[in-house]
Amino acid sequence: MSRRSVQSGAPWEAIAGYARAVRVGDTIHVSGTTATGADGVLIGRGDPEAQARRCLEIIEEALQQLGASLQDVVRTRMYVTDIRRWEPIARVHGEVFATIRPATAMVEVSGLIDPDMLVEIEATAIVS
Repeated sequence: MSRRSVQSGAPWEAIAGYARAVRVGDTIHVSGTTATGADGVLIGRGDPEAQARRCLEIIEEALQQLGASLQDVVRTRMYVTDIRRWEPIARVHGEVFATIRPATAMVEVSGLIDPDMLVEIEATAIVS
């Protein structure tokens, strides 16, 4: 079975030794994704909705590079630093996945790699 991966260029990928997304057969795993721009700068500082939207855009780009789309997503996991701010994050997820409806979880964590990051999202897709 072949293995393909894509990198986003985020500075942490080389340091921690991981790929943005890995495809093995028909399954794609997208790593925890934050709202980091191509220049490494956080997008949407202080805005959980903007950060969630950017996370999902990056996930979509990674899926496309591996021959998939958001339609193929079967599971997402959302890590948030303040569960009291869950609603704007959930709303964006709901807009993006309105007809897809993957299994999901939202979990509060004590922090992410940058204290200004409010949300991190990972995804699993199966290409049929």
